[in-house]
Amino acid sequence: MMFTHDDPILELTDSQSWQLLEKTQHGRIVLTAAGETDIFPINYLASNGMLLMRSAPGTKLAELTINEKVVFETDGISSDEAWSVVVKGTARILQSGEEIAKAEALGLKTWVPTLKDFYIEVKPERISGRHFNLGEQPERF
Repeated sequence: MMFTHDDPILELTDSQSWQLLEKTQHGRIVLTAAGETDIFPINYLASNGMLLMRSAPGTKLAELTINEKVVFETDGISSDEAWSVVVKGTARILQSGEEIAKAEALGLKTWVPTLKDFYIEVKPERISGRHFNLGEQPERF
């Protein structure tokens, strides 16, 4: 997605940010529990105003049960432009059979050939996005 602007940085609207989220499949989720902050690369799907991820048992799921507040970031870069979208929200592990069936119907595939039987849903509370025109630093004078 190309955004046309003359300034080096364009603050994106929520709608523009969401369009980028829907066209991307990978990012990083930041979790904080017991005074420790961790960041994990993760693939995801943006659907119906939510982010959906899959996970195996381990650190991510354990930390989510301690602190449901998360930050998620995804970005893209090419030779002359770049962008970044950050989502702050609340995560939960899907529990009911109906929710899991709906999530499975969306077709979110795992990156690596491992069993990831748990679905994590992130409900965005704040979205911020920026688009950057890349280039050399301008002359100071």
